Amino acid sequence: MTATAETFRWRSAALSAFLPTLLFSIGEGALIPIIPVAADDLGASLAIAGVVAAMITLGELLGDIPSGAIVSRIGERTAMIGASAIAAAGALLSLLAPNPLVLGVGIFLVGIATAVFSLARHAFLTSYVPIEYRARALSTLGGTFRLGYFLGPFLSAAVITLTGSVAASFWIFLAGCAGAVIVLLTLPDPESTFGAVRRARAGRHETEGQRLVAAEADGLLGTVRRHRGLLLRLGTGSALIAALRASRQVVLPLWAVSIGLGESHTALIIGIAGAVDFALFYTGGQIMDRFGRLWTAVPSMIGLGLGHLVLAFTHDLLTNEGWFLAIALFLSLANGIGAGILMTLGADLAPPGNPAPFLGAWRFTNDSGGAIAPLLVAGVTAVASLPVAVAVMGVLGFAGAGVLLRYVPRYSPRR
Repeated sequence: MTATAETFRWRSAALSAFLPTLLFSIGEGALIPIIPVAADDLGASLAIAGVVAAMITLGELLGDIPSGAIVSRIGERTAMIGASAIAAAGALLSLLAPNPLVLGVGIFLVGIATAVFSLARHAFLTSYVPIEYRARALSTLGGTFRLGYFLGPFLSAAVITLTGSVAASFWIFLAGCAGAVIVLLTLPDPESTFGAVRRARAGRHETEGQRLVAAEADGLLGTVRRHRGLLLRLGTGSALIAALRASRQVVLPLWAVSIGLGESHTALIIGIAGAVDFALFYTGGQIMDRFGRLWTAVPSMIGLGLGHLVLAFTHDLLTNEGWFLAIALFLSLANGIGAGILMTLGADLAPPGNPAPFLGAWRFTNDSGGAIAPLLVAGVTAVASLPVAVAVMGVLGFAGAGVLLRYVPRYSPRR
């Protein structure tokens, strides 16, 4: 359904395919850690600052709703340029915000733009990369985002140290958006590079493509209705993957605070864990392309579940700091092996004639799991304790592994 390995010229498109994503994600990575600080500077309470920081996740979740239709109608490149412009507008609004409410609106716009930007590049790789390279390409895309989120905070910290102003992080994000637009406008469009391949494929599947375009015209809700069986079954497994990943990002800083670990030690440990996570992205893609999707999806979920469960029993140990380091690295190892699995499964399942609407529904399902997980951790912690909340997430990890083991072979049986 996609281009063949013989017609696919990967090196000619790799730079223009991934560089805009890297620039955008570096800017976003620089911005995300300082959002609570910016809210605090505007007089927000701790709770309000948390709400403002959560607006980017909420924006991404709601941005998934129209993103498929937008990308399908105007194309991947135009959608990415438009998303970069909206993100820049959100950053400017945040930079000039007189109060936390306006700051939250600006961050919300950044989240919406991120959803459209991410889906556009996902849709492009789904359409053009042959199945022989699909998992590696999408793992590389996931690794590109992770690299940006890894480098961004360090760049932000360095610039803030030099300028003494939190506003510098917003300017880094604006520069990242501008750089992404420049690359998209100046480098050869990958879509044009493989245009002949897509036209040939479209000719072979013209009738199917017309039917799919018409069928997907009623947007996200219609797409969800048509694919409700798949989204309810395998989508539940994918949402649990996203939930465990989000839980990991929330739990580790909370756990460090709970056991009295210093800020510098916490930052160092989480930074090292982030490097491990990033280093494994291509390995996961190779495993998926060679052996199948199950060989990363299930081990990754078992690892994330096991890591949460073991961590839950180490809180009061004398060696809890050592356990924290070991579990943080183990969770990064498990997460890194699964890099790109959600995007790869989405690409496998998407209708080849018009993948963007389905990918929008797929990402909405995944992001729902990622949005619910921090709320679940907070709720169980309030009712019981943090170790109990971590243990609950560990159990959900094993449940997710079971769902994936059952439904991935049914819906994505490729080796």
